[in-house]
Amino acid sequence: MSTGQPQPTSVAPMTPSAPLGPLPPLDVVPIDAILMVSFGGPEGPEDVMPFLENVLRGKNVPRERMLEVAEHYNHFGGISPINEQCRALIGAVRAELDRRGIRLPIYWGNRNWHPMLTDTLTQMTNDGRKRAIAFFTSMFSCYSGCRQYRENIAAAINLVGQEAPLVEKARMGFNHPKFIEAQSDCLKAALDKIAPEHRAATPVLFSAHSIPKSMADHSRYELQLREAARLVCESVGHSNWEIVYQSRSGPPQQPWLEPDVCDRIEALHNESQITHVIVQPIGFVSDHMEVLYDLDEEAAAKSKELGIAFFRAPSVGIHPAFVSMAVDLIEERLVAGTPRIAVGNYGPSHDICPADCCMYPQPARPTGSTRPTNPGRPT
Repeated sequence: MSTGQPQPTSVAPMTPSAPLGPLPPLDVVPIDAILMVSFGGPEGPEDVMPFLENVLRGKNVPRERMLEVAEHYNHFGGISPINEQCRALIGAVRAELDRRGIRLPIYWGNRNWHPMLTDTLTQMTNDGRKRAIAFFTSMFSCYSGCRQYRENIAAAINLVGQEAPLVEKARMGFNHPKFIEAQSDCLKAALDKIAPEHRAATPVLFSAHSIPKSMADHSRYELQLREAARLVCESVGHSNWEIVYQSRSGPPQQPWLEPDVCDRIEALHNESQITHVIVQPIGFVSDHMEVLYDLDEEAAAKSKELGIAFFRAPSVGIHPAFVSMAVDLIEERLVAGTPRIAVGNYGPSHDICPADCCMYPQPARPTGSTRPTNPGRPT
């Protein structure tokens, strides 16, 4: 456990590769707001295509691929549950803040759908907010789960102008004991559905969003996932586990993290003749579209095809321990000297992202190539 409090740095103004400038001390400009930052999702059939156009803007993606992804949303009435789940998390965090006597307002901004970050930063500016602590709905470090959100915030601040509030982020919570507690309870709920004589032989596949290998190589994404999964399984006494990935996109020639969850279920069937499997979406904090489609539809269907009993552990959602952890991460930035607790082998994640943290070097694509893209990212 570490109690050091380094001088925080700002997310704005910045370019994608620029170092972040210093913020004034808390006693000069105190934190006066909380900013919840998430991916966003459509909330009706009319939102689906505009949402996907936001997600895919600037990417060389055929329209037919966009229409294919749109069908995933239309399968659920054109509604992604992510926004409603974010509202529930904000409500739970609000209640925990009130319980601790922390009277800061909570604002909410998304990367790809309303409420958009620029609109939220405009509202914060109009409300006279000067400094905010941001909580990202992502517990693992990589470009799309952290740095890109910082770039999104920086771009929004630059659009709003000089009166926009300063924004700094809470650290990643992948190894916070309360995150591990919440994930452990989710795993126990799935294990309890399996007859005792089958539990030890049942593999637990901890699923996370696949990302390009070049993105993973410049982050601690894989390491953090393995550490969180190890801690969860140790806490429940289950040793049969591994990491799998889902929601891959990109051209076949571009390496992405593997194995795919469905491929691994089939391989385990062929190798070990498994009869039960648990999939736990440890890389996601709520049961949003990619969990519902990629796991509850596709992975479940693959398991049924192979005669395997499929059990999906819930995401942490608004589990009381996860909500309490979110407020812990906020509170440790409000009060100097608040312990920065972590469990396992790596200690607490940094508060201050180095200038080159979670970079994503992207090789040039051949002329005429296309990149099929899934709208999801770790969220």
